[in-house]
Order: sequence, then C-alpha cells, then structure tokens
Amino acid sequence: MKNVLVIYYSQSGQLESIAKNIAKPFLHSEEINLIFHEIQLETPFPFPWDKASFFDAFPESFLQIPRNLKPVPEEVLNTKFDLILFHYQVWYLSPSIPINSFLKSDEGKKILNNTPVVTISGSRNMWIMAQEKIKVLLQEANAQLVGNVALVDRVGNLISVITIVEWMFSGVKKTYLGIFPLPGVSEKDIQESNKFGEVILSEFNQNKLEDLQPKLVGIGGVYISSYLVTVDKTANKIFNKWSNLIFKNQKSRKKLLKLFNVYLFLAIWLISPIVYILHLITYPFKIKTIKKETLYYQGVQKTN
Repeated sequence: MKNVLVIYYSQSGQLESIAKNIAKPFLHSEEINLIFHEIQLETPFPFPWDKASFFDAFPESFLQIPRNLKPVPEEVLNTKFDLILFHYQVWYLSPSIPINSFLKSDEGKKILNNTPVVTISGSRNMWIMAQEKIKVLLQEANAQLVGNVALVDRVGNLISVITIVEWMFSGVKKTYLGIFPLPGVSEKDIQESNKFGEVILSEFNQNKLEDLQPKLVGIGGVYISSYLVTVDKTANKIFNKWSNLIFKNQKSRKKLLKLFNVYLFLAIWLISPIVYILHLITYPFKIKTIKKETLYYQGVQKTN
C-alpha cells in the first residue's frame, strides 16, 4: 500500500474541485491510501473579499510572509508519503499566503521532506514566477518536484480581470451582466483534469516519475504564453518595489495601498495593452529566447 497526500487551500471551492478531480484515479486504486489535507489559517481571509482586505493582503502576499496555520492532523503529520499532489493558487504573482505559510512551516517541511511532489495550480493566467518561487520553497523543504500542471482561465487577459474581480468581491461564480463568460478555470477543464491524475498514477505505479512532466505537457498540462511571461517578470520587479515600500512604512500603509490600487488600475488598463503591442512587434526578434524559455517553464527543473 502506497500513501498519497493531496494538499490544497481553497476559498471559492475551485481548487478543492480541481484537487478532487485530479485525485479520482487514485481514489479508485486499491493499492493507494489517499489522504486529503486542507490548509487552514488560524485567522482566515474573507470570502467574498472586501476591497480593503483584498489590497491589504498585497505586501505580505508578494513578500511571502507567512501567517499562523491551524495544526496539521496527526494522521497526516505522522505518515510517510510516497507522493504529494500539491495544489495552490496565485495571489499577487506569488503563491498565496496560506500556501507560503504551509511551505515555510516546520510541519510542512516535515511532510515534504524527501518526497516526490506534483504541483497543480489554478490561477487567472499568470503563474510562471509563482511556480519559480514554489520551486525554491520545495527545494528548501528537501522535496523533489517531479511534475507540474497549470490550469488557467482561458479567456482574454482584460476580460478575465473583470470576471475574476466580480467573483472575488461577490463570492458568486456567475456570468457578469449576463454577457461575460464565467470566471476562473472552466468547468470543462476542471472535470477533465482527472486525465492528469491518470497519467500521474500510471507513472507513479511504474516508478517512472522522472518521466512524468513531458507526458503532462503532452496532454495540455502546461501552456506558456510568451507575452504573459514578459508581463509576469516585469510586474514582479515593480511589485517588489511597491510591497517593500508599503511593508516598511506601516504608518503610511493605508495611503500607500490606495496609491498602489491606482497604479494597478493604470497598469492593467493602460500599460498592459501597450506592452502587448510592443511584444507583438518585437516577437520575431526574440523567437530563439522565447523557445528556450518555453521549454524551461514547461519543465520542473530549477535554474541555479
């Protein structure tokens, strides 16, 4: 009997649904002891979000500052797992605070130590740099990243901003104004995500996890947008300055967060379309670099 742990944190229920669908093949295997663990904060974040709380989470999210978690059950803590399916979401271009908190905790490190891990993210569209940060934290926990699946909202960048924001602030997953598509990872993609579980289970049973990632990529587990990679990298540099400025000036925190709110609005609606046009113009001159980056980000290796 092999032990497999499914870890997730979910506010809206989306990532929990993804986790359960990917785990279905494992549930149907008589040779697998499957355990689910939901990461829980001592003081939960609100859902739906209010505007003040949403922006107040920015500095600590980006800077990956952990919060206190509820204790991990003894059953999980005292079991040696043969594989971990680790589900996470992205907050402000970094793994969410609950996810960071778990990865940096003593309990999390104990569970992850010397264990193969497959990461599964559910995000709006930008997950590349968050995954790079996950790689660092897994390495620090002495875990072995063997696979990655990145599920995203497939609609256009600006449309998804509108729909996701409405979902976060209303708490209801619906077609906004009756004309916009549903927010988040599509129900079709969620329901079909069990195909990733089937591939993971197959490689796991054959002790071939080192061959897993190319097969996940082959069935659509990772799609790389060179434009979003550029935006993600650039935004990380800018967010680094904003988050440090706000975090180091607590007396002016509220005022600075309001300024960041204005900046974010301008960046999304004015700057990002310009960046997209520039990306299209320069694309032919960057094809070799883009191909190299695509191969790297589709994989699970970490640059030194």
